[in-house]
Amino acid sequence: MTDISPEPAPPRRPPALYGRLAAIGVVLGALGASFAYAGGWLSPGRLTPGRIVDALGERGGDPTGHRRNHAKGICFTGSFEASGEGARYSTAPMLAAGRYPVVGRLAIATGDPAAPDASGGRVRSMALRIIAPDGQEWRTGMNNLPVFPVATLEAFYELTLAGRVDKATGRPLDPQATPRFVSAHPEMQPFLAWARSAPWTPSYAEEDYHGLNAFYFVDAAGTRRAVRWSVLGTVPPEPRTPAELQAMGPDFLSRDLEARLRQGMLRWRMVARFAAPGDPVEDSTRAWPEDREQVTLGTLVVEQAEEEASGPCRDVNYDPLVLPAGIEPSRDPILLARSPAYAASYLRRQAELGQVPALAHGPGAGR
Repeated sequence: MTDISPEPAPPRRPPALYGRLAAIGVVLGALGASFAYAGGWLSPGRLTPGRIVDALGERGGDPTGHRRNHAKGICFTGSFEASGEGARYSTAPMLAAGRYPVVGRLAIATGDPAAPDASGGRVRSMALRIIAPDGQEWRTGMNNLPVFPVATLEAFYELTLAGRVDKATGRPLDPQATPRFVSAHPEMQPFLAWARSAPWTPSYAEEDYHGLNAFYFVDAAGTRRAVRWSVLGTVPPEPRTPAELQAMGPDFLSRDLEARLRQGMLRWRMVARFAAPGDPVEDSTRAWPEDREQVTLGTLVVEQAEEEASGPCRDVNYDPLVLPAGIEPSRDPILLARSPAYAASYLRRQAELGQVPALAHGPGAGR
């Protein structure tokens, strides 16, 4: 695998630029595994969902029967307690005041389902499937990153290829591929600023998770407003050093989640932020200003965790284009590519389940 140990690489000289890039290589190495949704195609025969999935599978470990991205995770169930405030902006049934069941998943940024939790670095994800009484669903995949690092499918594919490793040794095929990529992509600077400063936390519960792409809320009159959503944690972070995380064992995140839930439910506040005229809607590398209008949609309540091999999230395809009436996708090229890439990965891993004894007798929900 790409070097995704939590210990940042020391600066190398010369050249100084590559030294600075090496210091954040741990996060970028994991990044290819971070975004299960950034596949898709540019034109027939050129860049297909299958090629994206193939590239994501070349980053170490054996992903057979597992997601090719965020391969190591844990299921949870709970509910979304909608405040009703979102119903002013969208007809989505699960935004009306009420309580709606949730099947979710928390994961680390790795392509190896057997990876130690510390190897995922700071990049973590939360996926949700919220179900309305009429059967409509809202599926969303979020990350603790505040922005996506690249704006195009070509760039994402190149970044994924830069993370390929020699599976026999676990070492990068080209150690300078990621530094070269970064130096050629100035749009990555907001992401890099986060990578340099974000804390290393020991718990899924200590993270906020952001839907990085923009969507539209559509109200009963047909008015459309561009929106991005996040779930904001209620547990104060207690940062650790990379060495401390490594010492906590290979599965500290799932063990921590289970221990916390034995003490009581966990909550995240779900908020939506609306774009103002001129804000970039189709470029997820650029954040919207903090002073934009914001509304609290409700509270995500996590009640119970289950191992993925037998848990209810195992067979869920968290395709973020599975949306209820009242929520529509933007034309962000990364977002529009997610559905075909998810489908390619899902079909591949479903076909492989019988090859993995631990997964062969799972829930079989097929969703």
